[in-house]
Amino acid sequence: MRTGIFAAACAATLMVSTGAARADELLESYDAYIGQDDLYNSSNERLTQPWQVIRQDRANVHRFGIRQPGDDIDSFFASARNRDLAERMIRSGRIEGSAARRILDGDVRISVEIWRGAGGDYINISVD
Repeated sequence: MRTGIFAAACAATLMVSTGAARADELLESYDAYIGQDDLYNSSNERLTQPWQVIRQDRANVHRFGIRQPGDDIDSFFASARNRDLAERMIRSGRIEGSAARRILDGDVRISVEIWRGAGGDYINISVD
């Protein structure tokens, strides 16, 4: 009987430690100000999705050198490849409907968290 209890305790400990090893990891976080420059792409077309605006904001910061007061520098989106992944990452993450609408309106400060999980990288966005 004692052997069974000990084995069960060992198995439970192993499952807990394995679960902890698989916890999602915060890769980076930053704040950004979504201004009017971020609402239009390079062809001067109005963007219609929050992920497009966030991607444009990061392209403005990293590629075009356009920064507004409140734009933090991040290292993750310095890579054009990572900016290309923004749509999937936001779709896999969390953004509230009201936050999405406010981003599309512009003139709002956002907080972005970039996470790595078992299912891949994702982004959580909140509006201040």
